[in-house]
Order: sequence, then structure tokens, then C-alpha cells
Amino acid sequence: MTVTTSGQPTDTGSTGSTDSTGSTGSTDAGVLLVEDRGPVRVLTLNRPDKLNALDTALTRALDDALTAAEEDGEVRAVVLTGAGRGFCSGADLSEFSSLTPGQPDAVLERAALTARLQTRMQQMGTPVVAAAHGAAVGGGAGLVVGADMTVVGTDLKFGYPELRHSIVPALVMTGLQRQFSRKLAFELVSTGRLLSAAEAAEHGLANRVVEPDQVVDAALEIAERWAAVEPRALRAAKELFYRVADLPTEAAMRAGQDVNALMRGFRQ
Repeated sequence: MTVTTSGQPTDTGSTGSTDSTGSTGSTDAGVLLVEDRGPVRVLTLNRPDKLNALDTALTRALDDALTAAEEDGEVRAVVLTGAGRGFCSGADLSEFSSLTPGQPDAVLERAALTARLQTRMQQMGTPVVAAAHGAAVGGGAGLVVGADMTVVGTDLKFGYPELRHSIVPALVMTGLQRQFSRKLAFELVSTGRLLSAAEAAEHGLANRVVEPDQVVDAALEIAERWAAVEPRALRAAKELFYRVADLPTEAAMRAGQDVNALMRGFRQ
């Protein structure tokens, strides 16, 4: 199906498209495409001329779309991908001229929005798989880390080059440290070195490595497998998975016991 965004036609190859409110079309003048494929919702970052850089409009649109997917009982899984040559090149530096100490309210609002987006996917009960090809750097790398699973193209370039632009990758630092060993995490943030697809798989970031034009199909296979599971059981499993990660062993086991008792009601 062809969805018209910002006056330009974009061939999505889909059978239907909805925005974050559930109506046909796209969000925020086309910066984010939202499409339902049965119980799987596909979110596509759609600023290909900017390598899907995260300006305020796209950041807000994605945050809203993830919230809408979580609240929609018909959505069982989410695929997050990017249009064009790459997944996401991080923050849109062209906005930085207006995000200065002289505009403290704007700076704080944008920081809060970005921080919320970086943690949103793991706080959702609905599972999310990222389908990343080409550049996934800075805030884009943070989105890859924040997804529950990740499929990457063989052309992946993943990393945190912010210091090259005299920027501290402050809002992606938490996810970076929790994903990789400290030595590798500090290497990535301090040198700006980019990981290849093979290295991403080696270090546990990528669940699958496929050809770039196959990332969405591979992610859909994962999402459809999730969608086939009893949704209450999957939601409980995901919530427990992230909850126990930050608990001492005894507290984690008690949390597991609670869910073990709860799950008895999932099977009829």
C-alpha cells in the first residue's frame, strides 16, 4: 500500500496503515508511519532524508505511538524500524541551536521526553522488536538497546559518536552500561567506535543478523510468534523479566512466586 506523507508517496508494501489514534494515515506530517499487520503494529521512523534523526516531532510521535500500542488491546507485538538508508542517526543536531541554557524550559522538556522514550519499550507489557539496518547511532543506538529483541542488517553501524560533536551521550548512558560490559561500553562512548553487525551479535545486542532488506520480515517473524502466545502470560513474563533484573536474589524469587500463582488463571 502507498501512504502519502508530507506530500510525497511512500511505498510501504502494506495492506493497511493507521496512525497512533487508530485512523488511516501517518503521524506528525508523516515523520512516523504506523501500520497494523494483524496483531502486530509496525512503527517506521520516516525522516529518510535525515537518516531518521530524532527531532522533537519524531521523538514525541514515537513516544505517543508506543503508548497507543500499549493501550490497544488488539496489538500483541510491535516492530520498530526506519525508512531509507538507515535505522536512526540519533538526535537531530539542527535543533540544538534552540536548546540552549537560555531556553531552560525547552531543554528540560526535551530531556524528559528523550529519557522517557529511551525507557518506554522495556516498561511496556507489549513486546517490541527493533529491525535496524545501516546507521543506529546515538539516540538510535539507545532505541535498539531499549527494544526487547533486535534484528540487524549486515550493514549495521552501531555506536555512540556524540563526543565527536562535543556532546555527552547522557540520556543513552544507562542503557549502554546495562547492555555491554563496562570496558566495551566505555570504549564505545569515549572513542566513538562503531560496532558491525557481527560484533553486535557477538556482544549479545543482536538476536538475528540478516541482509538489510530482510530486517523487517525477520522482525515480523519474531513479533508474530509473540502474538501467538496468550497475551496475559507474555505480558506477565516480560514484566517479571525486567523486574527481577534489578532485585536481589531472594526478592526476585518472591516476585517469581507471585507471578507463578497468578499464571494459574491464564490457562482455561
